[in-house]
Amino acid sequence: MNQNGFSTGEEDSRGPLDKICCLQEDGFRCQRQAGNASYSKKIRNTVRQLKLHLDAVARHIYICDHHKNMIQSARTLKPSSQDETPEVDFSQLQMNTLRRYKRHFKVATKPSMNKAQMAEALLNHFKTISVNEKEALTFFIYTIKTNGNKLDQKNGNNNSDTPS
Repeated sequence: MNQNGFSTGEEDSRGPLDKICCLQEDGFRCQRQAGNASYSKKIRNTVRQLKLHLDAVARHIYICDHHKNMIQSARTLKPSSQDETPEVDFSQLQMNTLRRYKRHFKVATKPSMNKAQMAEALLNHFKTISVNEKEALTFFIYTIKTNGNKLDQKNGNNNSDTPS
């Protein structure tokens, strides 16, 4: 039945198989009733960490309430940036910038690498760098408030605004 352009679901022709969760667990498709939550890029990494997979033959992306709750609890329990590294596209950088990064961090690479290989090697290095978020934010705010520049401090060029 169609009311005001919205389907009530009574005449839904997809059949019972399409109304189950679109995720696979332990190689088998979940048989629970799909809810209104849907699979998206935002939860893709969490789904992978939970060893779940999107079923390739599913004709929709709706997930059951059980998996929705699993995903939500996994996302709230994990530390903010420990498990998930930011996505940085090193291939967008110029070759000179990649070389400077390599030199600064003393990353060992083959001398005959092309740009794509260099970007991949440096991205792998970048993912290993740990950051103390509290310290970084504190220093950032201090630098902004004092109109300082981290490069000025490293090179020994002190501004009159920045303390020694």
